[in-house]
Amino acid sequence: MMKRRAFITLLGGVAAWPLAARAQQPAKVWRIGFLSAVTRSAASGPYASFVQGMRELGYVEGKDFVIEWRSVEGKYERFPEIAAELVRLKVDVFVTGVTAALPALQRATTTIPIVMAYSTDPVGNGLVASLVHPGGNITGLAGSSDDSSPKQLELLTTIVPNISRVGLLGNPDTETYSSVLTNAQDAARKVGLSLAPIEARNLQEIEHAFAWFAQERVPAVMVAVDAVFFGQRWRIAELALANRLPTMFALREYAEAGGLMSYGENVADFFHRAASFVDKIFKGAKPGDLPIEQPTKFNLVINRKTAEALGVTIPPQLYIFADEIIE
Repeated sequence: MMKRRAFITLLGGVAAWPLAARAQQPAKVWRIGFLSAVTRSAASGPYASFVQGMRELGYVEGKDFVIEWRSVEGKYERFPEIAAELVRLKVDVFVTGVTAALPALQRATTTIPIVMAYSTDPVGNGLVASLVHPGGNITGLAGSSDDSSPKQLELLTTIVPNISRVGLLGNPDTETYSSVLTNAQDAARKVGLSLAPIEARNLQEIEHAFAWFAQERVPAVMVAVDAVFFGQRWRIAELALANRLPTMFALREYAEAGGLMSYGENVADFFHRAASFVDKIFKGAKPGDLPIEQPTKFNLVINRKTAEALGVTIPPQLYIFADEIIE
């Protein structure tokens, strides 16, 4: 017969088998569906900021998480198709900075968390119940490009005095444009300006828009936030310079690409902050319980080189108050 001590030792070893098996199992590798509207190179800055944010929170790409990158390459009608593909891949969370992608994602899933790295008016667009209690499966960050458009108009008329109208370039396929248009029209009306809006959905239409601005002798142009425009920001800056048009944008990346000025947010900061939402969701938080964050700071960025090329005189006080001057 087996001795009592040997039997107890054997039982102890058997009981330890499940623990040992569990200890040898690899840790979960999270799968993030990253949905973009532009090329990988055009979105390299925001993407790198998101990965950096994950790294600072202790996550290693390839070990703790993998990113399923997908882009519609400026074709917004493909968002439902790409969203469905990522759902089939069973991603653990979606991340996107494209407002136009959110309705397609919301229709594709009610269970997979969706983190908005950048969005415009998610409450007004019917995506969430409120900023404090979004509900559902969406949370993240909301920009204020629509609210900042009156200030952008004011700054533009400061450097281009005695003008009677200002052009506005917008993409009608994104929900952002309608709110920017309304706010800009109201602001223009209050100061006796008329707005000359024109719509564009792709590069060819952008080029036609700037040709129209030149033909109509529009003296300055505002550009509404849009992912397609963001991907074409270098070409937009070239067109503006070629047609000697002072331009105002909502994101600093446009000024960095050669636009004259921007007043608003740094989209890379938004993507960096989006990592904290992903981290909380990985740790068990429900997206509907995570309040949506908004920017607390707006930055004025001036491209001095572009100003000189356009022959525009920037008032000294604007240089003093500028958060960044690109030489």
